[in-house]
Amino acid sequence: MSERVTPPMHALPDGEAELSLVVRLPWEDVARLGQEAGRLAGQMQRPVTLDEAVSYRLRSTRPSATHAKPAGEQPAAVSTLPRISGSA
Repeated sequence: MSERVTPPMHALPDGEAELSLVVRLPWEDVARLGQEAGRLAGQMQRPVTLDEAVSYRLRSTRPSATHAKPAGEQPAAVSTLPRISGSA
């Protein structure tokens, strides 16, 4: 089994961050991303990579007012999970 390494994160000049990761997808999802890249390429009048298509898709599906929560603050669903018997 290969050792997992935390992917590097880079701060970008525009205030965003770039994170590299590996994702295993079924071929059908890769095909959909290719279609998305083709659609974006038509809009932007330039070639678009699958990476750009994924980034665009992620940006277009998130709510507009999403912000990171302060450290230590957890969503309610996490704090209300039942305890597994026998665990401390």
